[in-house]
Amino acid sequence: MTFPEAIRTCLSKYTEFQGRAARPEFWWWTLFAIITLSVAQLVDMIVVAPLLGLPDPGTMELQPISALTGLFLLIPGLAVSVRRLHDTDRSGWWLLLHLIPIIGLLVLLYFYIQPGTGGPNQYSTAGS
Repeated sequence: MTFPEAIRTCLSKYTEFQGRAARPEFWWWTLFAIITLSVAQLVDMIVVAPLLGLPDPGTMELQPISALTGLFLLIPGLAVSVRRLHDTDRSGWWLLLHLIPIIGLLVLLYFYIQPGTGGPNQYSTAGS
């Protein structure tokens, strides 16, 4: 799966928590989200901060473009994360590990880098 295919797939499955997502789809989406949020923060610092007359754009507390971008990327990010966990034959409820500082993130990272199950699993659907 290429970068554009992964982004297209994640956006077309914006709220789809069923099925599976292969490693490339998940990691390309993650890269896209990081790049998109970084660009949004730059726009906030370069464009929005001067418009609001903030003296130090690096510490600006009001970042409307970044906030809207983050909200836009939240649901598809959660969806592809759940589908990635499904590909490793785990429930999407494992995402709650994010609530445990550091350890939860490390465990989820371990799950995300695992290869998916070779054939059908309990989360396989006809469209996956």
